[in-house]
Amino acid sequence: MITYENLLLNLENGILTITVNRADKLNALNSATISEIKQAIQQVYEDTAVKGVIITGAGPKAFVAGADISEIAELSEVNARSFSERGQEVFSMIERCNKPVIAAINGFALGGGCELAMACHMRVASDNARLGLPEVSLGVLPGYGGTQRLTQLVGKGKAMEMAMTGDMIPAEEAKALGLVNHVVPQEELMSKCLQIMEKIRTKAPLAVGLVIDCVNAVFNKDENGYQTEANAFARLCASEDFVEGTNAFLEKRKPNFTGN
Repeated sequence: MITYENLLLNLENGILTITVNRADKLNALNSATISEIKQAIQQVYEDTAVKGVIITGAGPKAFVAGADISEIAELSEVNARSFSERGQEVFSMIERCNKPVIAAINGFALGGGCELAMACHMRVASDNARLGLPEVSLGVLPGYGGTQRLTQLVGKGKAMEMAMTGDMIPAEEAKALGLVNHVVPQEELMSKCLQIMEKIRTKAPLAVGLVIDCVNAVFNKDENGYQTEANAFARLCASEDFVEGTNAFLEKRKPNFTGN
């Protein structure tokens, strides 16, 4: 059994909630927390009891308000690349996970926190949330994939503006830009995430996982996304859930998907 010092994990009805639990530091990501997130996501990959994930932050102020500046201040050119690549690896694990991952952004999502949220498949923000990549104020830039994912989500021009000015944007603007999917009052944040997750859980799990693969393929320069889609479509047509889903539709009943 893994013991976590910086995360709280709660599995209920197949939904694993991962809470970054450093409220006194506004849930800032240090190396230990990054390592724990990697362990937790590896657990998601391996545990068949986990059907979906919600990632959030402890307390009412912050999702994750950046990385631990005291650690960043100690970096040199010699170890900075490995520092960046390690975070990229962990966030790519989230992005590639074949189970849905939703970021419940309950406050500030800045720097590494914004990067963590963008690695999730969807983002739901409370109305007090603020998002941004302020790294240029420290003389660096986003190192956990932020320049890439922000551009994918909001487009080149706005990504350039946000990353070069370091400005924070409010939740409603983030929604208008496509950076977050929904904005709700803070007290409704987790219920909204659970509502979305429960809707996804009524669908075929294998199909949901392959949707994630296909959408991610759009941004993989080494992959033909159309071929990935065709391969996934063919694979699903050989699944038990395909038979169940089509039969249920024709018989006018709810399907009972098993993930096979």
